[in-house]
Amino acid sequence: MSRAALPARLRRLGMVATTITLVLGLASPAVADELNAHPFRDPGLPLTTRVDDLVRRLTLAEKVSLLHQFQPAIPRLGIPEFKTGTEALHGLGWTTERNNGAVVTANATVFPQAIGLASTWDPALIKQVGAVVGDEARGYHSQDPGFWGLQLWAPVVNLLRDPRWGRNEEGYSEDPFLTGAISTAYGKGMTGDHPEYLKTAPVLKHYLANNNEIRRDTTSSNLRPRVLREYDEQAFKPAIAADAATGVMGSYNLVNGRPATVNPDLHDVVRTWTGKTLYNVSDASAPYNLTGSEKYYATNEEGFAATLKAGLDGFTVDNQNPGPTIKIITSALAKGLLAEADIDRAVKHVLSVRFRLGDFDPDGGPYAKIGKDVVNSPAHRQLARKSAGEAMVLLKNDRGALPLDPKRGVAVIGPLEKTLYTDWYSGGLPYKVTPVDGIRARLGGGAQVTDTEAVDRIALRDAATGKYLSGGAGDAGAVLKTGATSVGATEQFDAFEWGDGVLTLRSVANGKYVERQNLADATSPFLNQAPQPRDWFVHQQFKLEDAGDGTVVIRYAGYELPNDWDGPNSYLTVAADGTLTLGSPNAARATKFRKEQIISGIDSAVKAARSAETAVVVVGSMPFINGREDHDRTSTALAGSQSELIKAVRAANPNTVVVVENSYPTTLNWEQENIPAIVWTSHAGQETGNALADVLYGDVNPAGRLTQTWYRSDAELPDILDYDIMKRGSTYQYFTGDPLYAFGHGLSYTNFRYSDLRLGKPGPQGTFEATVKVTNTGKRAGDEVVQLYTHQLVSRDKQPNKLLRDFERVHLEPGQTKTVRLSVPDLRHWDVTRGKWVLESSVHEVMVGASAADIRLRSALPVRGEQIPPRDLTRDTRAIDFDDYSGVELVDESKVRGDAVGVGAGDWLRFGDVDFRSGARTFAARTARAEPGTSTVEIRLGGPRGRLAGTAKIASTGDKYTYSTTTATLSGVSGRHDVYLVFTSDSRISTFSLR
Repeated sequence: MSRAALPARLRRLGMVATTITLVLGLASPAVADELNAHPFRDPGLPLTTRVDDLVRRLTLAEKVSLLHQFQPAIPRLGIPEFKTGTEALHGLGWTTERNNGAVVTANATVFPQAIGLASTWDPALIKQVGAVVGDEARGYHSQDPGFWGLQLWAPVVNLLRDPRWGRNEEGYSEDPFLTGAISTAYGKGMTGDHPEYLKTAPVLKHYLANNNEIRRDTTSSNLRPRVLREYDEQAFKPAIAADAATGVMGSYNLVNGRPATVNPDLHDVVRTWTGKTLYNVSDASAPYNLTGSEKYYATNEEGFAATLKAGLDGFTVDNQNPGPTIKIITSALAKGLLAEADIDRAVKHVLSVRFRLGDFDPDGGPYAKIGKDVVNSPAHRQLARKSAGEAMVLLKNDRGALPLDPKRGVAVIGPLEKTLYTDWYSGGLPYKVTPVDGIRARLGGGAQVTDTEAVDRIALRDAATGKYLSGGAGDAGAVLKTGATSVGATEQFDAFEWGDGVLTLRSVANGKYVERQNLADATSPFLNQAPQPRDWFVHQQFKLEDAGDGTVVIRYAGYELPNDWDGPNSYLTVAADGTLTLGSPNAARATKFRKEQIISGIDSAVKAARSAETAVVVVGSMPFINGREDHDRTSTALAGSQSELIKAVRAANPNTVVVVENSYPTTLNWEQENIPAIVWTSHAGQETGNALADVLYGDVNPAGRLTQTWYRSDAELPDILDYDIMKRGSTYQYFTGDPLYAFGHGLSYTNFRYSDLRLGKPGPQGTFEATVKVTNTGKRAGDEVVQLYTHQLVSRDKQPNKLLRDFERVHLEPGQTKTVRLSVPDLRHWDVTRGKWVLESSVHEVMVGASAADIRLRSALPVRGEQIPPRDLTRDTRAIDFDDYSGVELVDESKVRGDAVGVGAGDWLRFGDVDFRSGARTFAARTARAEPGTSTVEIRLGGPRGRLAGTAKIASTGDKYTYSTTTATLSGVSGRHDVYLVFTSDSRISTFSLR
């Protein structure tokens, strides 16, 4: 019988011997046959059967070993090693070394940053991007399966509620609907289209409400129920529900006082969104924070046990070493903090995803044949260019300033005109097309192109000795020393300013940046060797501070935060041998230098601008400096030197175009008033320059749209730690001011007319269909992003000013009309009075247009639902289900689950429209007070200073998690009132009633 005639199952089982041999080294035929016969090896069996069979064969110790990010091989069963957490935010990024945990970067296709991808408003394109990322992850995996793991930690779906968030570049939008659409598309591309098997296993980051880096492991994101249900959860649910993600990563922060690492919603809520098994993981070292910075548990055994019980299945700790996790979990089992059933539950989640990846199939599953040859293929490079072009947003275009005429000479000016930067979660660029490269290639040697980075070129001379500071000329640079008596290339540095006086110094001699040689040694010298500002500790940052006598001192501004190993010194001194080191804690004892300007950046910019018919100024951010993981921005303004540059170029040449290349909304008030044309792009990957030239010269008609509100001033933003968008008026949903650029804004080189808006009859949950005709009335083909918003006109509760419900990016030739169909699946909101979703009877204003501020058509849609009845406070009511509040903090009711409200002197809670019917005589509440002595809660009607109905004493319980019942006799309580609970000092309230 030929091999082809063998039954399929026998052929698969015959191939398993090869897989087992790879794991075991040399295996006897008898051993191989025995392993082949195990049911978990049979792809023809149901997934649950295979998982259960394998779990039964594992020892407890082997099961525990599968809970770490580096899962060791189990040779006796032919199980290979498995690693979680390959980064893949906007292309295959990096993994960590299996011997020391060091970052190993992939050189793969680099797409625009996540914020850029979302700015395409094009889910179909993003699915293609995700498919490329999945293919390239498989390609690297084929070379080293145990190293380049297929569980991909992407996408990031945290909502971009505050543009100062250092990780703004990693997210998609301030809007949950748009975030859900883009993340689902990206995830679907990465998972593939097979109904059971996974190309890769995406994990959503970071659950939940993680939008600040300042004290990110100890700050609590206060989420009232409506913000939780209607906003933050809605960013995570779509991809999970669509099987476009296979789990979530717990975030570092606390949510309502409880560390997200032990948030029970990881199990109780997230797993209800899908019928598939999820494999949830912790963020790096987060389980140790429970006993460290958060001081939530006394021992690691308690913390790790709580993590597992809350719904996390994988521990991302100790880099490549599973030993400590195994020891802690084993100890927790011995102490009765965990049962083997808890381990089995998590291990089944882990193995379920591994099975779907083909890990235990003889042939590796349907995606196993993808090889390394797919990486950075011509098709992938073409898609990188297309996505970068689609993502660019035309913010302003007065009197047809763009597109540019390719016959006219152009000056390309600015600190980002001939460089491309990567970011912390980026892969290595396989090649670079800078803005000036792309423009030169587009013009093909026709019109003249001049360029300048427009940065100051300086030399630094020791004021005491007169000797110049020198670097090395070779590619590896050299230790910086003083000694030269004249200025050559090794004595010259280009000073790039990134805001707040922070500089990077690039050596003219070798094009490398000055950095610390050894981060772990406070006496380490400096040398010019860095290809760009980089690394977790960004050690290429300096400030030149005026010493008051015509000299400057150099302050080391690296790391952004002080670290123990640096010691007290942050100012640079020159040692006896001329070496530059960190030698002084203050400016007074620092070495003084005379800064000599070799070239003025502004002068070179003005000269170039005057020599050309058009000036293109490319400004923006350095992703490792202007906010990133672990560091929020303090402002959304451009660097001062960049603003000065734009103004100088505009004065020299009125035909100025500004390109802003960064990852967050920026206050461009002067530019909006004075610059003819402005284009925004994220750091867009290897094809940035070609894509930019495509847009500037009209080969691509821009149709990117902003995914965040661009404010006019930082003063319009609330405290970055305030997550209550409803009360604070944050994001386009609740902001009532006049933004610089609205959510959804973006212009085109053509014009579009909207007509004939028609609405279908509302169905259950308020679902309805809408159609609108869109016509391209211009002379160029282009894409329009049609956006549908709604606003509920009458409601018991505060409603958003606008809420994005659907959108469609549609391509139209000149004069073409298309009917765009839009679908609204749900008009409900969260009813805090009854703890459920509710559809109210109301008229909804339906708005269709080109942005949240550019509404072209409106219509009224009557919706029949229900009327939320008056509150019934005779039932036990959660205190957190308030209607309004002042000064309170949302806290954990217990360490396991539940929310409470922490209160202090003068704080109050409002519960609106309470119907007391025949009256209420008694107030009862579950309260806790850790402090000695008593506090009080006043029950008032109509306002925080309204009629006093009763006062209850809150006794000390000695612990914030120990509750007792507080009661008071009420008088004069009848009819319908707003009830206010007003507190006099620190305590907690969990539930209450008025009967």
